[in-house]
Amino acid sequence: MRLLKDITKIIDPNRVIYGEALQAEYSHIWKMHEGLTALALVKVISTKELSTLMRWCYNNNQKVVIHGGKTNLVGSTESDKFELVISLELMNKIEELDPISRTMTVQSGVILEEVQQKASEASLLFPLNFGAKGSAQMGGIISTNAGGLRVLKYGMTRQQILGLEVVLADGTIIHSMKKIIKDNSGYDLKQMFIGAEGTLGIITRAVLKLTEAPKTRMSAFVGMKDYDQVVRCLKFIDRRLAGKLSGYELIWQESYEMMTGPMYQKPPVAHGYSYYVLIESLGGDLENDASHFQQIMEQSLEMGLYEDGALAHSESDLEWFWKIREDVHVLVSQGPVDQHFDISLPIPLIGDMIAKISELIRTLDGVIHCFPFGHVADGNIHLIVLKQHAEASLTNKINDIVYEPLKNIGGSVSAEHGIGTHKKHYLAWCRTPEEIALMQNIKRAMDPKGILNFGKIF
Repeated sequence: MRLLKDITKIIDPNRVIYGEALQAEYSHIWKMHEGLTALALVKVISTKELSTLMRWCYNNNQKVVIHGGKTNLVGSTESDKFELVISLELMNKIEELDPISRTMTVQSGVILEEVQQKASEASLLFPLNFGAKGSAQMGGIISTNAGGLRVLKYGMTRQQILGLEVVLADGTIIHSMKKIIKDNSGYDLKQMFIGAEGTLGIITRAVLKLTEAPKTRMSAFVGMKDYDQVVRCLKFIDRRLAGKLSGYELIWQESYEMMTGPMYQKPPVAHGYSYYVLIESLGGDLENDASHFQQIMEQSLEMGLYEDGALAHSESDLEWFWKIREDVHVLVSQGPVDQHFDISLPIPLIGDMIAKISELIRTLDGVIHCFPFGHVADGNIHLIVLKQHAEASLTNKINDIVYEPLKNIGGSVSAEHGIGTHKKHYLAWCRTPEEIALMQNIKRAMDPKGILNFGKIF
């Protein structure tokens, strides 16, 4: 095939995979058995090489799909037999750690956990953290503006990026790898690519913002009887900790009891409560932080803000508590087909709305379980719905139940996972026609031939 011959003139043939060899590749880490549908998969090793390849793709109207760690949950890494898949997994070097500027310069294929470990060795912290940290790559993380477990204190990925290098659809390289925090010299172009899901450009390198590593980490698991306690406890603890609260994770009863069932982790707090909250505080006072945190938790209990609780007294306790929250595969494993949701809604409405949504989902034929949990302090709730089959009619019914209530309350169908192909039908439910038209104009201006992640978002 002429196209493949041309590609192998740009990319080493040993890094071009096609034909039957694609069956050993995959589009998602949970679908390793399915094989990859694509024209070919190429693994680039440099920005210059990618630029040359994209110039060829642009001139030949060749559509491309970008692969990173393949942990995306909205279909952004799916491809068809006419699309060229470009993987950045070999661009995986940490180029520099600057402890004075408190920055790290990384290539797109570096895995999040490696960034965390490298920062830790220098007594610094890259605060982004979520369950897929061992496989998610920085390019994909930035392209989807990932959130995670510490958004409350540190913000989304967007807040952790100082500079980017990006290859545009026509091969042009945008190099804006500054280490500075303040720069009001015109448009902040890097923000165009953060959260754009690879539709405006391909991120190849980034300058990450680091912070001083905390010296203390405290956690507690608490059980609550009603949602009012969840909200009141959040406000009280956040006020008393005065900026140290870094995590406030809510797990509904059915999710907690499955996560701490006989086959999995033992429960830190007894079963039977309607809600469970995992609290984290990061601080710098080795002498007083532990006693202060314990005092706050005792006061919260005395005030009736929760019913029962457990403090983490050791590193192993911390690992135990947070493994419960991070290991959502426990929930996924309870059924043959899983459907994931990642929504944002105002904090005061979460209790009643998730109760109604869950109740309606459970009435549908073909539904096995509905497991809610999430980052309640920033209004981001996840649901994992387990089903007996993947028929579109059931999928669409569940989508409508979850997304419909968000229209009139200023909610979002995607808090941190993006739109991809799976949610693009529902984009208009949380964005105005004018907003969508502006997004499409930007897409046309930056990718006039529509070759970058075609069909994603729009």
